[in-house]
Amino acid sequence: MDLLLDFATRFVTQFQSPALAFLIGGMVIAALGSKLEIPDAIYKFAVFMLLMRIGINGGIEIREADVSEMLLPAFFSIVLGCGIVLLGRVTIAMLPGVKTEDGIATAGLFGAVSASTLAAAMVLLENDGIVYEAWVPALYPFMDIPALVLAIVLADLYLKKRENGGNGKVEIWPIIKESLRGSALSALLLGLALGLLTRPGPVFEQFYDPLFRGLLSILMLIMGMEAYARLNELRKVAHWYVVYGALAPLVHGLIAFGLGYLAHLATGFSPGGVILLAVLAGSSSDISGPPTLRAGIPSANPSSYIGSSTSIGTPVAIAIGIPMFIALGYAVFDI
Repeated sequence: MDLLLDFATRFVTQFQSPALAFLIGGMVIAALGSKLEIPDAIYKFAVFMLLMRIGINGGIEIREADVSEMLLPAFFSIVLGCGIVLLGRVTIAMLPGVKTEDGIATAGLFGAVSASTLAAAMVLLENDGIVYEAWVPALYPFMDIPALVLAIVLADLYLKKRENGGNGKVEIWPIIKESLRGSALSALLLGLALGLLTRPGPVFEQFYDPLFRGLLSILMLIMGMEAYARLNELRKVAHWYVVYGALAPLVHGLIAFGLGYLAHLATGFSPGGVILLAVLAGSSSDISGPPTLRAGIPSANPSSYIGSSTSIGTPVAIAIGIPMFIALGYAVFDI
């Protein structure tokens, strides 16, 4: 009973964090009909700054870390990215009223990673003093790219089979190349390279790091407003997307938490790293995923996969998933 009470108390406490407050605030003012608009250029700049900060910090830590410690978490990240898509292929994509290619695209988006959700989780962990390996954000592409590639391949195979009996060839490299060219991964990988190969300490400490929390609050506000706006799109598609968007972040995150715990036992993977791995798996891509899937699965309806992710999945992942995984970390680990 004491364990459950402690879990519930810590779960509720997480809602006092600025990141979650700005997300909820954005949804509330949008629901009240506010005319507040934040220019798209500011949104893009905030995303770029957050990813550069995460990437540079990760690159600096990787340079000083034992790379062998990353191998098992990186492998689990690949397994999670692919596993989430395969799980979605036999669940959401098979449900009545759901077009198969729409379901596969939705699973691909939920298998990919949200940079903003990751950034919010990092701030909450730092606020709680929970230590994690700084290279954990570098697991982003290990989960993101396999998920998007597999989703596009599965959709292409399905459509070709439906159209001409399975004849045709799926080109995988163009999909990978398109994913790597996406703005989110490009910024993150650039930051990683700069942190790994150069000495960016002064500019990191004086520019990127001080702006991190303020820009994150702006990004959360924008995401809250967009989440509410996307609800109208979600009403146009099957209600199964609402169910999937509400449950998938929590189920995926719990699976990742279990795999992270195995890595903890095997390699000493930190409790904070386990929590962040769960957050990565519980998130759904809000930057790199949508344009990649639009190009890779053009017949899929964006209202289904973007609507379920932005309106349901991301708010659930941030407002419920992150506090839940942190509270679970306190319950499982001695932190």
